[in-house]
Amino acid sequence: MLEFRYDTQLLIEGENLDEDVISDHITENFRGDCLLAVGGEELIKIHFHTNEPWKILEYCASLGEIHDIIIEDMDRQSRGLTG
Repeated sequence: MLEFRYDTQLLIEGENLDEDVISDHITENFRGDCLLAVGGEELIKIHFHTNEPWKILEYCASLGEIHDIIIEDMDRQSRGLTG
């Protein structure tokens, strides 16, 4: 069994975004691993494994418009299941 089940990926589009600030906030406030927060002041890509993807979506939506959202259940994938 995986410690963190959901591979959560999305883009944040906004103004004055700071990947370091976003990364630090996620690390300090949410349980998970494999965090990537990369981009520039107007577009940041987030990749994070967590059991509570809705909390990541809520936080990221507070920073700007979120889109290209992908949440994959890695437990189902590891068992060869789709959907």
